[in-house]
Amino acid sequence: MTKAKPTDPGGTIALNKRARHEYHIDDRFEAGIALEGWEVKSLRAGKGQITEAYAIVKNGEIFLFGAQIQPLLSASTHVVPEARRTRKLLLHRDEIARLVGAVERKGYTLIPTAMYWKRNKVKVELGLARGKQSHDKRDAEKERDWQREKQRVMRAKNARG
Repeated sequence: MTKAKPTDPGGTIALNKRARHEYHIDDRFEAGIALEGWEVKSLRAGKGQITEAYAIVKNGEIFLFGAQIQPLLSASTHVVPEARRTRKLLLHRDEIARLVGAVERKGYTLIPTAMYWKRNKVKVELGLARGKQSHDKRDAEKERDWQREKQRVMRAKNARG
């Protein structure tokens, strides 16, 4: 009798779709995240959320605020889980220096756009972002609607011809 391998949920844990609507994302960085054991178990069960999360620079390190990881009921009994605790992001020193410069000098914001699995480790995609004005949001919506309509017309044309 062979032992079954535990299945690793591949791919995306959580997406921040609102980030693309609210911000112009200029650059993206991949960061590791320091987690506790119960948090990894919860993420494997799909209990992570980053829609209201953001990252800040503090003492030359980058921390993730507002990311919510709901604890499982079967989590360890001797640990008091905190769903919205501050978590440290793990980046190379030169990447941190680049992000610090952009945030402090140029007024950018660090927004997590995705949380995903990569070789059994949890990674966070950080976007170096600038806020959009309301007219920018309307322009993006018009462009998206136009692309959708154009695809619809092309499909109808190809079906007839």
